[in-house]
Amino acid sequence: MVITSIWHRRGAALLRVVVGIVMLWAGLEKLIGTPGGWSSAGFLKFGTAGTLGWPFVSGEPAKDAVFNPFHDLWVSLAGNASAVAVLDVLVVVGELAIGVALILGLLTRFSSIMGALMMFLFFLAQWNFAYGIVNQQLTYLVVFLAIGGIGAGKYYGLDARVGETAFASRNRWFRRWFLSGDPADGTTGRSIEVTGGAAGAPASA
Repeated sequence: MVITSIWHRRGAALLRVVVGIVMLWAGLEKLIGTPGGWSSAGFLKFGTAGTLGWPFVSGEPAKDAVFNPFHDLWVSLAGNASAVAVLDVLVVVGELAIGVALILGLLTRFSSIMGALMMFLFFLAQWNFAYGIVNQQLTYLVVFLAIGGIGAGKYYGLDARVGETAFASRNRWFRRWFLSGDPADGTTGRSIEVTGGAAGAPASA
């Protein structure tokens, strides 16, 4: 898909950069902003019981009730020092790498897929249904998929330049799944014109 409207291109780029800053900030906070160093052990042990709200339950849930079907798994991981050490590195490095990649618009689709996967795992760990199906992790998951789906890195991002290299031209799978898909000029693949109004008819390549 190729966006032709200049304002929609700017909007896609802005969304990508803002989400990248959020991820970078989260990684930096864990890396240098937490006194004594950040660890996932506390969350895994005490923050994975889960919550339920309407329409899943009515009234006040019982104190210390466990709703997360994966609670025992997360608690067992919290007691494994080696597993916690690996998880700590994966979370911090993942957030930093995804953040930088989205800000630069480099490897956007791969980074978006990794971001969506990270949010899905966070969702399984937190199991937060206090406000029904609306929660932060699922919201970010959808946003990541949208950024990757529209190939936001080809709009004011480095994917546009990397996608023009000989390697990317010879290996369309790399451009399609790791970068941001076909070039923004629509010279390869399917181009969909998006103007200030409703979406137009498919444009010829």
